[in-house]
Amino acid sequence: MPEFLFGHWAVIEAMRSGRRDMHALMIHERAEKRGSVGDAMALADELHVPVQRVQRRILDDLANNGNHQGLVLRVSPFPYCDVEDILQTAARRGEKPFILLLDLLKDPQNVGALIRVSDAVGVHGIVMQERRSVAVTPAVVNASSGAVEHINVAQVTNLVSAMKELKGQDVWLVGLDVGPNIPPLDKTDLNMSLGLVMGSEGEGLRRLVRDNCDLLLTLPMRGEVGSLNVATAGAIALYSAWGARGWTGWVHA
Repeated sequence: MPEFLFGHWAVIEAMRSGRRDMHALMIHERAEKRGSVGDAMALADELHVPVQRVQRRILDDLANNGNHQGLVLRVSPFPYCDVEDILQTAARRGEKPFILLLDLLKDPQNVGALIRVSDAVGVHGIVMQERRSVAVTPAVVNASSGAVEHINVAQVTNLVSAMKELKGQDVWLVGLDVGPNIPPLDKTDLNMSLGLVMGSEGEGLRRLVRDNCDLLLTLPMRGEVGSLNVATAGAIALYSAWGARGWTGWVHA
């Protein structure tokens, strides 16, 4: 079944990555060929993607009333990979594996935000469970500003089994958690073959997932509120892990 990506950056990055089959670019009937719309139309012309001008109500329907900004791209489904593909990406770059594992996250905004940060810090791939968690939907693509179109995502049947597979490849699994007697993030050197494990909104890490982590860490906090949103906490941990690697691969934007 085709999917309909919506929003300027989701559409543009999907076309730039070239990972999906692109069937048609639909734009608002009165949109001017300038700015992001002009960029999208130029890319569509370069890639020989048909451009159709349609009414706003059609765009609203295709985007499921999401913020499409006058652009919708009809594409093939997201191309998931295997865990082994993620490890091979790390090997190809000559780097220690740097992987994000998501334990049943359900909010597309949180997942999209984590994917965007993962792309920014050079994560080699993301692992998520197929059932009971959000998939790479058009809403997630939009929330990631299209970053997911450039990153490996493995959708696995069982997250714990995937964790054991990674441990067999000498990847250290570090779960981010809250609670007493958990070492703080800033006291641990994350310059290792790393799988960072994030728990779901509200519930955190499941027991079996927590038990299969090699190490649990927490974010040091000094305020009155005892925890952060999972996307915020994950972003801090991801940047900390990249910093521990000496900001490898950093380029000036």
